[in-house]
Amino acid sequence: MTKRFHKHKLLLDENFPVRSYFPNLNRRYDVKHLTADLNLAGLADNKIYKFARETGQIIVTYNVKDFAPLVENDTRAGVIGVPPSLSAEQIDKKLTALLNKSTKRSLFGKLTTISGEGHD
Repeated sequence: MTKRFHKHKLLLDENFPVRSYFPNLNRRYDVKHLTADLNLAGLADNKIYKFARETGQIIVTYNVKDFAPLVENDTRAGVIGVPPSLSAEQIDKKLTALLNKSTKRSLFGKLTTISGEGHD
């Protein structure tokens, strides 16, 4: 049985590079940057998570320690933590690979982290 492609909705945290740095993600997924696209600078992390839940987005952030306690076991939002040591090109490749193998809701209700290892 072939897995159906799902166009995940991503919300890049304000501390993250703008979406133009991630060409593969932009081609395949619905990517929005919190400040550059949505003009929502300065929101508290709990408000960002609430916004993601209301819009069905997965937050992509370097700020794992502050978002981890906010993740709830529900089907409306999730968080992907990325190590700041990765280049934009590495993030683009690793995040695209993760999303390509993920089902519609498999990343919701939990914190998923991307490894900083490797030289992809």
